[in-house]
Amino acid sequence: MEEVLDEVVSSEDLKKFEREYHEQLYKSQVTKSAQFNYAWCLVRSKYPADIRKGILLLEDLFKDNQGDERRDYMYYLAIGNARIKEYSKALHYVRSFLNLEPANAQVQALEATIKKRMEKEGLMGMALAGGAVLAMGGLVALGVALSKGKS
Repeated sequence: MEEVLDEVVSSEDLKKFEREYHEQLYKSQVTKSAQFNYAWCLVRSKYPADIRKGILLLEDLFKDNQGDERRDYMYYLAIGNARIKEYSKALHYVRSFLNLEPANAQVQALEATIKKRMEKEGLMGMALAGGAVLAMGGLVALGVALSKGKS
């Protein structure tokens, strides 16, 4: 499941679906399919700004539709949010999906992957914070030692 969070859309696919979406937008007749395909490409972009744009398009689709396609929107909203490290939002969409379909193995695996990344990045964050505290402590000790040496 790691690969689904690391997959990057090809520039050809992105251009193709972007063109289709903008042509329809120009005519003020954007289909759900065109908006979804473009959003699907954007959430798989390597650029966080594209991912955020894809999330917005998916959120619009999610709000405006009540059918079974909402599951697809939730799934890709979870992926998009996880890719920009918005893990709590990603887990919200995963849990909403699992409320509808508790036995969905693909979404269960996505949930486990997101939790694993949260844990990994949380531990890295704690290590960085711990290192910063140690460095500050070292600087304070050095300052105290230097001030005592001058007395």
